[in-house]
Formats: sequence, structure tokens, C-alpha cells
Amino acid sequence: MFVSRSMTRKVITVEPEAGIFEAQELMAANKIRHLPVIKPDSRLIGIVTDRDIRSALPYKFFKESPSEEEKKKFSELKIKNIMTQNPIAISATYTLQDALLVIQDARVGALPVVDENGILSGIISVRDLLRAFINVLGIGEPGTLLCILAEEKVGQLKQIVDAITAENISFGSVLVARYWQKDKRAVFPYLLTQNVAHVKEKLINMGFSVLDPMEWYLDQLPKNE
Repeated sequence: MFVSRSMTRKVITVEPEAGIFEAQELMAANKIRHLPVIKPDSRLIGIVTDRDIRSALPYKFFKESPSEEEKKKFSELKIKNIMTQNPIAISATYTLQDALLVIQDARVGALPVVDENGILSGIISVRDLLRAFINVLGIGEPGTLLCILAEEKVGQLKQIVDAITAENISFGSVLVARYWQKDKRAVFPYLLTQNVAHVKEKLINMGFSVLDPMEWYLDQLPKNE
């Protein structure tokens, strides 16, 4: 799936000459934490976050009512003075996986989406990505996640899928992950049923090992020497 399918298109933005309180009110009114900063032609030049605003204002502004004199002093503070200039942005043609990796590497909560001319076309946040992956994986529906250890060779995944399909059970998704044991892979089918005891027994009789998904996770943690 591509970013274009999951990003927010109606983006709340702010101009660089806007005051800090205007940006704060926009965030509060729209329940958002990131405001792309654009020029009149919609070209992206920066981004401001709720963290930027908290860092720019005294602590008392968030705990008690500041005096009019204090408000006036900080009302002259412009977004251009606190924004991140030339922020990391991505194209709408990025995959969701690409966007997730960029967010992880950059340690940000959202990414502006721009076209080839730097014109803002959307924004995608961690929340947007989470919603998209829930839909992709089918885990929004009731079901059961299995963890099946398989040998790393052609045909193993097909055997698993065929065995489950023969039981008239529908899949929400199937993921394959690495396993600490060489030449092994962990297969994670999300099955749209909670009656899986007979499927587990069938897979075990076929020679597969069936683990609790949490057991697999714990096996991946670094071992203390």
C-alpha cells in the first residue's frame, strides 16, 4: 500500500508569520500535534509541533493563566522562529513500510507529503500508519494469531496455507519473520476464527512446531551472558 491511500489530505497548515498562540489554538481546535508551515503557494518550508510550542513558552503558560503583559510579550513570537526548517518530507508514492522506516529513523511523529515541486499534498502520522497496518493485517476483526515454525525452503508456506484453507478458515493476513534458529522462519497467520485447536493439531501432525506468539517474541530478545 502507498502513502497516498492513507495520508491526511485536508491538512491544517500555518504560515511562517503566524503567531505562536495562533498555532497553539489550531492544534487544540483540531486535536493535532503537527502543523506544516507553508508559503502562500503551498510550498512546504517547515513544520512546527506541540513540543516546539511547549519549549518556546514558559512552563506557567500550561499550568496557570499568564498575565496580559506576559501574553503580549510572547504574542510577538512567530512560527518562523521556532519551526523546524526544511523538514524531512516524503512522496505520496512511498510505501507504508518506507514511511514507517523514515519515521523511525528520523524520530518524528509525522511526515509532510509533497509533490515533485515541494508543494504540500498531505501529511501522514504514526496514527495514520497504525490505522493502515491494522486494516492491511485484518486484525480489526475477531480472530486468532498463530505462530508456526517452518523450514526455510520452497513450499513450506504453501503447505501451511493449504492445510488451513482445507478447514474452511479465512485468513486476515499472513506474515513471515526471522527466527533465531538457522534455516527456520516463523509464520504468523491471523485466522478469522477463535476455534483453532484442531488446526494446531493438524499442523503439528504435519511436522510443524506451533508456538505461542509471545514465546516467539521472547526468543528474539537478547540473551544475558
